[in-house]
Amino acid sequence: MGSPSGPPFDPDDPDRARRERDTEPIPRIDPDDPPSAYGPGPYGGDPDDPGYGGAYAGEGRSSRAWARDPDGFPDQPISEDELAGLRSDATGMAPRRVLPLEDEPSSLVARYLFPTERYRGEWKRHWIHLTTPIIVGVAATFVLGYLSGFLAGRDVGALTTVAVLLWFGVMGWVAWRVADWWYDRFILTNKRVMVVAGIITRQVAMMPLTRVTDMKYEQSPTGRALNYGTFVLESAGQEQALRVIKNLPNPNELYLRVVEEMYEPQAVEARLGKEADEAKADDGA
Repeated sequence: MGSPSGPPFDPDDPDRARRERDTEPIPRIDPDDPPSAYGPGPYGGDPDDPGYGGAYAGEGRSSRAWARDPDGFPDQPISEDELAGLRSDATGMAPRRVLPLEDEPSSLVARYLFPTERYRGEWKRHWIHLTTPIIVGVAATFVLGYLSGFLAGRDVGALTTVAVLLWFGVMGWVAWRVADWWYDRFILTNKRVMVVAGIITRQVAMMPLTRVTDMKYEQSPTGRALNYGTFVLESAGQEQALRVIKNLPNPNELYLRVVEEMYEPQAVEARLGKEADEAKADDGA
């Protein structure tokens, strides 16, 4: 009786030998195999020939590039450039991917830090935050300047004075917005993130890093071109005072710094300790 998975066995079948050859399992290439009858190597041929091993080793490849380890996986060579990105320094730290940390907080920020927390950096919002006041100021200068010149030739001195006062009022508003931008800071420490804003009425919002359950940043096409973005912080699914921070510069570097502080604080401390030692050594030299 024939096999249920194929035709009945026929010793005179002319295609039987070809089918048996085609279904024969391909042996694993092992550089330690003894030379075959067709030459050195598991499949014969010259090992120095670029096509050594034929279809099993890959046409146009050397035997070294296609040698196999005992588990049967290809042993692909790794370039020196690839290894350089994986090496660590003497302290075991991998190469830095974010901007260096500032040494000390500014006087504006230092008053909001308590003695046991460690400062990690502060950032003003990107200059794109001033787009509206700058456009308003430039437009007011051109429009009111033209209007003042137009009214000066006509005997309407009172209207000219009003136009000039209106221009001063607009420029005062622009200066206020610029000052507000200057005093508005995003702050990171080893324990929390903060936003300090306001000139006359100060607003200080903060969120402990341990309460941050999710964090992301978003970049519009303009944000990608000018390197700014919006950060969104989530805390246990609750609405927080510090949730959306718009127009922060270098969002990718800032994101890496916050995430590193959340998940690898020991790595940050080790790196900062090494940087301090190097600074002292440079001062001594």
